[in-house]
Formats: sequence, structure tokens, C-alpha cells
Amino acid sequence: MTNAGHRITDAHECSQLNEMKIDMTGLNMLSGWTTNGDTIMIEQMPIFGGYTGGLEETAISDVATTLGSFALFSGNFHLDGPIHIRWNVTTSKETLQVAAHAAAAVDANTDLLLANQYYPAAGPCTEMCLLETANQAITDTGSGRELLSGSAAAKGVVKDKTTGMEARVMGEAARTAAGMKVSDLNETIGQILALYEKGFVSPPEGKTFQECYNVRTVKPTQEYLEVYDKALGVLRDCGLPIKH
Repeated sequence: MTNAGHRITDAHECSQLNEMKIDMTGLNMLSGWTTNGDTIMIEQMPIFGGYTGGLEETAISDVATTLGSFALFSGNFHLDGPIHIRWNVTTSKETLQVAAHAAAAVDANTDLLLANQYYPAAGPCTEMCLLETANQAITDTGSGRELLSGSAAAKGVVKDKTTGMEARVMGEAARTAAGMKVSDLNETIGQILALYEKGFVSPPEGKTFQECYNVRTVKPTQEYLEVYDKALGVLRDCGLPIKH
């Protein structure tokens, strides 16, 4: 039993040493980047419904890790992205709430640069994907984020399921939301959310980049342009006076 105990201890010590080596490697990289004057982005994605618990706990965790990314790792900006443990998206009601409250709290008390990632459930060339993306852009803009990183359609896990049209609606929605009253944005967000959240159970797969873009000219197909225009109409009906 003594020998077995020693083997367990040795294995545990080896694991700890390996973890220390990984930590030191990361710190060495950060030291090098800082010395070189590089722009450092620290990414973190709290999981709603995971170890951090519900809305309040996840928002607190989000704020803490955001501040830690600057204090501990000398980050220049922080890339967020609360994820729903069941739907694996950033566009659910709960993850939008976490992202909004965390960003608003940090933005109100610091001058730190904040960003957010986009993982809608639906695939490209679908109205749901565009509505999800626009809704998160409205949320991020209204809560004070400076940078938007997206959009990775189809939860960001399917090959060739990302196109420029999702980024386009993200940018246009953010630009339109800038300067609007938060109370008006909240109402718009709720209306848009009600249109797509039931689709999380079985989101439309959409099409690949090759199917919804002309790969030679790198221009969207007429079909996708029509889907885009229809989505803009829905956004306007929900209170967002988006133009393009």
C-alpha cells in the first residue's frame, strides 16, 4: 500500500508540474508580447448554467474575469462571449442579459475596451441567423461595448458556415442602435428575441459560404440578399430604424 500510495503521489505531483509548466509558458508568452508592445486580447466565455450558476452568478464571474484579464494578464482589450450551456449560443435571453449587465457595469466604472463574440444558432442565409446577430449587436452597443467580433453562424462549429452578410447586419444594427435610448433598445431586443428563441430547439441549418456566395466575385447571391432585406424589415417592425 505504501508503494501504491507513492505511485499516486508521484502521478499527482507530475500532473501539478505539468500544469505549472503550461502556466509558465503562458506567462512567458505574455511577458514577450508586453515587451514587444503587442496588442493583447484576452478571451473568456462564461457558461450560463454551468459552474457559475444562474444569471447573477454568471454576470459576477464575467465582470471578475474581465477585470482580471487586464490586471493579471496586461490585456489591451477583453473579448467576452457568455454561452448558454444547453443551446451553446451567445444570443439567448440569459446570455444577452449576462453580457449586457457585465458590460454596463464595467463600462460605467472604467475606460477599459470591451468586445463580444457572436455564436448564433442558425446557419447563414436564414432570417433567424440575421435576427440573432442583430439582437446581440443591439445589446452590446446599448451596454457599452466598443468592439464586436462576429459572426460565427451555426454556433461556430460547422465548416464553411460563416459569411460576410452576418457581419454586415451586425455592424449595421450596432450603428443604428448607437445613441438610442436604452429603454427603447430593451423593448426592441425583447420583440426580436420572441421571434427566434423558440428556434433554438431545431435551428435552420442554412447554407455554406459556397452556396450563398459567388465564390469568384465574393458577392452574396440574390437569395441571400432577399433574406437579408426581409430580416431588415422585421428589425424595423421591432423598433430598430435600420437603413442598410
